[in-house]
Amino acid sequence: MKLPSIYPAIDEHLAQDESVVVQLVSTAESILNRRLNELEPERETLDITTDCKEYVVDYLGRAFPTRQMEEYVDELGDVRSRPMYDDAGNPVINPEAEAKRDELLEYICAMPPIPTALDALLEHYGVTAVAEVTGRSKRLVRDGSGQQRLESRSPRTNLAETSAFMTGAKRILVFSDAGGTGRSYHASLDVKNQQRRVHFLLEPGWRADRAIQGLGRTHRTHQACPPLFRPVTTDCKGEARFTSTIARRLDALGALTRGQRQTGGQGMFDASDNLESIYAKHALHDWYCLLATGKLKSTSLQEFETISGLELTDRDGVLSENLPPIQRWLNRILAMKIAVQNAIFDEFLTLVETRVATAREAGTFDIGVETIAVETCEVLSDTVIRTDPVTGATSHLLELSLTQRRKLTSLERVMAMAAHQDNPRFLHNSRSDKVALCIPAPSHMDEEGNYIRRFELVRPLRSEYILAERLAESAWEDIARDDFEARWQAEYAADENQLVTETVYLATGLLLPIWGALPKEDLTVNRIVDQTGASWLGRHVHDLFVDATLERLGVSRKAQVDPGKIVQAILGGGTWKAPHPKNFTIRTSRVNGARRIEIADVEPGRIAGLKAMGCFTEIIAYKTRVFVPMEKAEAVLEAVVG
Repeated sequence: MKLPSIYPAIDEHLAQDESVVVQLVSTAESILNRRLNELEPERETLDITTDCKEYVVDYLGRAFPTRQMEEYVDELGDVRSRPMYDDAGNPVINPEAEAKRDELLEYICAMPPIPTALDALLEHYGVTAVAEVTGRSKRLVRDGSGQQRLESRSPRTNLAETSAFMTGAKRILVFSDAGGTGRSYHASLDVKNQQRRVHFLLEPGWRADRAIQGLGRTHRTHQACPPLFRPVTTDCKGEARFTSTIARRLDALGALTRGQRQTGGQGMFDASDNLESIYAKHALHDWYCLLATGKLKSTSLQEFETISGLELTDRDGVLSENLPPIQRWLNRILAMKIAVQNAIFDEFLTLVETRVATAREAGTFDIGVETIAVETCEVLSDTVIRTDPVTGATSHLLELSLTQRRKLTSLERVMAMAAHQDNPRFLHNSRSDKVALCIPAPSHMDEEGNYIRRFELVRPLRSEYILAERLAESAWEDIARDDFEARWQAEYAADENQLVTETVYLATGLLLPIWGALPKEDLTVNRIVDQTGASWLGRHVHDLFVDATLERLGVSRKAQVDPGKIVQAILGGGTWKAPHPKNFTIRTSRVNGARRIEIADVEPGRIAGLKAMGCFTEIIAYKTRVFVPMEKAEAVLEAVVG
């Protein structure tokens, strides 16, 4: 159950002088009305439970298999089963199955009541501490003696409850869809309660527009501070099916609202949360292949086909070409036992994370609109790259000089991250004299179904992922916590007030006609906002590809090749096409799981010259490939491209 697990989190935020907002969908008013209609006219006190067990009990009463079945052989020779009937044509009931059903129903009905989320919050914190803004017209509350009483509610009650929250009389607010329309619960500068709102998305529901509308109740303009959003899920991996639905619809809704998916989703859901994305579909195909070859530990092919009812192979035992789509696969997973669900989802989500991480590293991952806040932004040049012949609308390539402060992670924040980990490691690099917090990261899975352990190194200026075997071979060493804190503070103080200036290129204006001419190596869309409120929105163009882009669009510009920038781009995972007469490509490649810098498309006559500059060759699959040594990559690349 979700609620007991979030009570400590709510208490922690309340202790930090923050206000809590809980968004949900169900209010159980229909259950309460049925219970009231079932009451006897003459009664002394109320004793009503509005728990959700009635749905389970009614389902088991109707669907529990009690019919006696018999086996028979059909016309094709296959053994099948069918219900049995007596001589009078009545269905035969299995007495053992009936006894099992009655025993199960008796046990479930004897269990303690499971209240709805709304009633549980009111019961735990009390109506004097929780403001309820919902659409229900009545609710059950307990008086001072612990007896239940029925309390009527009206639209005016919601106004009073909202006022109590905004003035700080009540610091917990629970609202449903009916309370998420036309109201504001943000830390407005015009109200007394300006504490930060911690917004728990307890029940996202099935409609993305309503979920976004609810999120917008606590995040609005003219507020003292932005809210903290916290989606709530259980440990049951099958629930990711429902989280995926809202994540997918938030993505789709963002695609309709000017492409601002980051705004639509409020940054709550990662790409790996959308289990119906293109990355998830490819990951499911990988999962099918690993299942067919027996490389998964969660289940076998025969067992999965039996418990899911899905046919994955043809008569020859070969994996079918028309495999079940991801929606059907996800729905069948929900019917499995929790342990099997979790094991299958762990493997599948690992494959999804692997796909998403690969797309990020390749620079092909679309993150929507990325907002960059800077101190100052100066337009160095404005080149008109296209003018529409019909409307006269123009497309521009802006050269911008951005000055921004370094984004540093404070010691308090990194220690809070360490406190939430079971075995955090405090590391120091003997070569660079830098420190990092090492925490577990989502694992990857290779083509053989083996898990590849990864760690995240959190540093004052950035975070990076590293494989477990690479970490063991690196210069990172464990140090004491006190030493780590002192070194972190020293790094933080050295970079705290530093300003960094960089030059970026942004394609703005009418972009649709020229979208195909822009480089495919970088799909980032940036919104740059400076301290004065001025903003620039457009597609980022890496400076390495500016000349090639202008050439494709027929705009002349004198080519300027900066070897230093090319080196930085290649080391960052990019590619660079050398101009004629060199005519080769420098890129990052993976060889035997290791990341290398490769010079591709090299003519045989140029190999000796590249080796003289410091490159080396390997024959892989009967093909000579040229690589740049990582330990002196910058010096060698400067010689190659210079």
